[in-house]
Amino acid sequence: MFEDLSRKLDGVLRRFRQRGLLTEPMIREGLREVRRALLEADVNFRVTRTFLKRVQEKAMGERVLKSVSPGQQIVKIVHDELALLIGADDEVELQWSPAPPTVIMLVGLQGSGKTSTAAKLAKRLKRQGRAGLLAACDLYRPAAVDQLRVLGGQVGVPVHNEDGATDPVEVAGGAHRRARQMKAGVLIVDTAGRLQIDEPLMDELARLKEVLKPREILLVADAMTGQEAVRIAQGFDRVLGLTGFVLTKMDGDARGGAALSIRGVTGRALKFIGTGEGVDALEAVDPQRIAGRILQKGDVVGLVERAQAVVDSGEAEALHNKVLGKGRFTLEDFLVAMRQVQRMGPLDQLLKMIPGMSRSLPVGEIDPRKMKHIEAIILSMTPEERRRPEILNGSRRKRIARGSGRPVSEVNRLMKRFTEMEVMLKQMKGLTPR
Repeated sequence: MFEDLSRKLDGVLRRFRQRGLLTEPMIREGLREVRRALLEADVNFRVTRTFLKRVQEKAMGERVLKSVSPGQQIVKIVHDELALLIGADDEVELQWSPAPPTVIMLVGLQGSGKTSTAAKLAKRLKRQGRAGLLAACDLYRPAAVDQLRVLGGQVGVPVHNEDGATDPVEVAGGAHRRARQMKAGVLIVDTAGRLQIDEPLMDELARLKEVLKPREILLVADAMTGQEAVRIAQGFDRVLGLTGFVLTKMDGDARGGAALSIRGVTGRALKFIGTGEGVDALEAVDPQRIAGRILQKGDVVGLVERAQAVVDSGEAEALHNKVLGKGRFTLEDFLVAMRQVQRMGPLDQLLKMIPGMSRSLPVGEIDPRKMKHIEAIILSMTPEERRRPEILNGSRRKRIARGSGRPVSEVNRLMKRFTEMEVMLKQMKGLTPR
């Protein structure tokens, strides 16, 4: 996400950083390029104009122009203003009702990802110790209720649905009563969508709001729709008074214009982003960290959170003992570690969260298929060969190559790198205090 904008801004800001002295004409010229980058990223033109006005006012100040490193000062100004475009820190947090359950209504057009987002949010809140209930109030889309029930089973959160029901408001009322009875901390309501905003949809959502009195009304929008998402947000906000929004499919949006535009147009903050299809692929928004990602500063905290969410703690401890404790790190262990990394998300996404890595490894050079090739090679080995790779002679390597459908040269390259890794791990063990 944000790849195009990130690359263009990095080019402009790098030129700022490289200059020991900046003049007002230099700053104006650089900001014209920033403006072009934002508009090409599909950021709303009014939002772009306001953003640049604030940056220019601060960048032209005497404190910046006469500082030891004016370029770095401007980078910080751009970073802070990007964070404000997304939302203030106190805006992006979910608000909780004084008496449970806290009701969260998810609204949006059909196909935006409301149902899967409901399950992802329920799982995320469950990990935080907030027991929840999902309410299936989309009674129009075929199989919508069944989809939510399946997803609820996957994330371990109960789903309230009423067979044969025709009025979503009655279903919502029943779900609210059940949530109180089971002392659920949160009730997440999946509502119906349409192919476009229409009066019957808005009337139904207004009735749901009146009955449920939700603490949060979150618009779920598809990031790939760009400026259309802004128009949709305005329509829902006028009728319902949104409290925030969720952008799905951010992993497929290289521009990111919707994420930087909706708050500027509606005043509502971005609270969550969907980064994939898995039930763990929902990230809470931290404006400072998102701005850091856009400016290629990485997001180590986000990387750690992903690891904590998907990596099996038992497997991780066993690998840690192999790497720094007793025992040999084998190809079987390597396969376990590689699968843990794959569960965290696409490799290109993970590398961008490591500071500086996106510059040293351009996106085009990252081929996720190579991970599958390595996995195929290791799975074509016998258990004994994985445990004792030193027995892999020429004939065994040819057999493994045939079984994996990869050339012998790839098998040899993998074994060379694994041998180098073994040497490095032995050195690390030698440096580890006993």
